[in-house]
Amino acid sequence: MTANQLMFILFSIVIVVCSILTVTSRRILRSAVFLLFVLISTAGLYFMLNFQFLAAVQLTLYAGGIVVLIIFSILLTSHISQRFEPAELKKSLFSALAAAAGLIVTIATILDFKFSATSEAAKEVNMQVVGTDLLSTGSNGYILPFEVVSILLLAAMIAAIVVAKKAGPSKTESETIIK
Repeated sequence: MTANQLMFILFSIVIVVCSILTVTSRRILRSAVFLLFVLISTAGLYFMLNFQFLAAVQLTLYAGGIVVLIIFSILLTSHISQRFEPAELKKSLFSALAAAAGLIVTIATILDFKFSATSEAAKEVNMQVVGTDLLSTGSNGYILPFEVVSILLLAAMIAAIVVAKKAGPSKTESETIIK
């Protein structure tokens, strides 16, 4: 077994285990941390595939930005000790059936696809062009959509914090704080 295969297996195990823990954890802060591990491991897979730009975007935008924003929101709204109640048996059964159906569709699609090796050489990517396109406002520019999305996310975060603060702490949280 080569080092690349070992790293792929390690990243895959971290992604699968932390993904399951993200959706099954009853504590919201732990779920956010598990999500952070999933996103960092995904960036590791991108680095292994020599997609450095995509890995850097994964680390800075998702792991560095979105997850930190989620964790900051959890800490700011004082829901750090909140525990979700366990799901009912009916919901768990339907969730398991949906996951199994998704797994079957995914495996069938992968097995049905004819993978073939290519003889073409890898195309060189000019990072100067990519950077210019990301920061330009012209026909191939992406700065305007990024700014619109960032303003939308900021407005959503402010609204979520205002709603969470208006609700105030629940009775059990108040009793815990007093004790």
